[in-house]
Amino acid sequence: MVESAKDKVALNQCAEKVVEGMRINPEEGLALYEGLDLSSMGMLANQTRFRLNPEPVVTYIVDRNINPTNVCVTDCGFCAFYRRPGDDEAYTLSREVIYQKIDELRAAGGIQLLLQGGHHPKLKTDWFAELFRDIKARYPEIWIHGMSPPEIHHLSRLEKRPVREVIADLQAAGLDSIPGGGAEILSERVRKIIAPKKANTQEWLDVMRQAASLGMRGTATMMFGHVETSEERIEHLTHIRDLQDECGVFTAFIPWTFQPDNTELASQVERKASSAEYLRMLAFARIYLDNIQHVQSSYVTQGMKICQDGLAMGADDFGSAMLEENVVSSAGCSHLTSVAEIERHIKDAGFSPQRRNMLYQPVTTPQTDRFGRAPKQAKITSQGVAQ
Repeated sequence: MVESAKDKVALNQCAEKVVEGMRINPEEGLALYEGLDLSSMGMLANQTRFRLNPEPVVTYIVDRNINPTNVCVTDCGFCAFYRRPGDDEAYTLSREVIYQKIDELRAAGGIQLLLQGGHHPKLKTDWFAELFRDIKARYPEIWIHGMSPPEIHHLSRLEKRPVREVIADLQAAGLDSIPGGGAEILSERVRKIIAPKKANTQEWLDVMRQAASLGMRGTATMMFGHVETSEERIEHLTHIRDLQDECGVFTAFIPWTFQPDNTELASQVERKASSAEYLRMLAFARIYLDNIQHVQSSYVTQGMKICQDGLAMGADDFGSAMLEENVVSSAGCSHLTSVAEIERHIKDAGFSPQRRNMLYQPVTTPQTDRFGRAPKQAKITSQGVAQ
C-alpha cells in the first residue's frame, strides 16, 4: 500500500499520533485509511477502544424494529424495502399489529422500539405523535428510538414547519431518542446519486443538532461500499466528528456495508464490499471518531464470526438482538441468531457480555441476572441491524 519511504514516514507519524491519543486530521486520516495494513489498523483501533472504554465488557441491546409504514416517495436506489403509494404491497400498520409486536418484545425481555419507516406523503407529525402517546400510555417502560433525520426532515418539509418544532412535538409525545438512519454517505456528490430526494448532508446534520438542543441523544451510522470514494468516506466521518464536537449528540457509531440484492443501485456497483473492507472501516472509524465513546460491530451484513472479529478491531458493542428487521433483509441479507449466541461470541472473544439501554447504561430485566446476562434458555430470534 505504501509507495515510498516518504509515505512510510508520514504513515508512521500518523500512527504515532494515534498511539499518543492525539487527533488526526482528514488528510492524515486518508493516508492512514489507505496506507496502513489491516492488522496494524486493528491494533491502533483496539488501543483507542480501551482508552475510551477500559473495561473488558461488550454491550448489546434487546429491541425490535417496527416499520409503521413502508410507503415512501424518496425512491432511494439502495433500498429494496420501500413501496410507492398505491402499490399492492404498501402498508401502514394498525395499532393492534403494533401492540402485538410490542407484547412479543416485552415477553422476550426487550426494552426498546426502533421505529422507522418510509417517507409517507400523507402521514404527518400528528399521526406519529398520537402513535407515540398511545405506545407510552400502554407501555410506559418502553424506550422509543425512532424517526431518523430524513423522516423528521420530510415531516418538516411536508408541513412547512421548522425541524425543531417537529422534534419538540414528537419528544413531548414520547420520542426518547433519534436513530442515525438515512445518513448513508454524508457527501453531496454521493447523495445526488443514491438518494436525490432525501435530506441532504446539512439537513441530516441539522436534525441531530436540533435534537441535541432539546436534550435528546442519537446515533450515527454509515452505509458504505457503493459509489463513494475513500475521500468521501473520510468526509462522512469528519461531518460526524465535527457535529459531536459541537453538541455531543451521538452515543455510538454504527457502520455497515451496502447490500445490493433487489436494489436499483446494484447495477452501478462493481463489487460487494468484502469482510476485510468492513473491518478496515470499523477499525478506522474507531480511531478517527475520538469523541464518540462507542462503536458497534454489526453481524447482519457480515455474519456472527466477522462481527466477533470486529471486537478485536475497536468495537465495544455487539449491536441489537432484534426480534424483527425488514430493510436490510429485503436486500437479501439475513443472519439469524439468539441472545445466547450473542453472549457466546462475546465470551469467546474474551469479553464479558452486558445488556444495555440506548444510553449505554447497564440494564437488568426479569430475563437477566443482576449483571444483565441472559440465561441460556432465553432465546430471541434476530435479523437486525442496530441504529
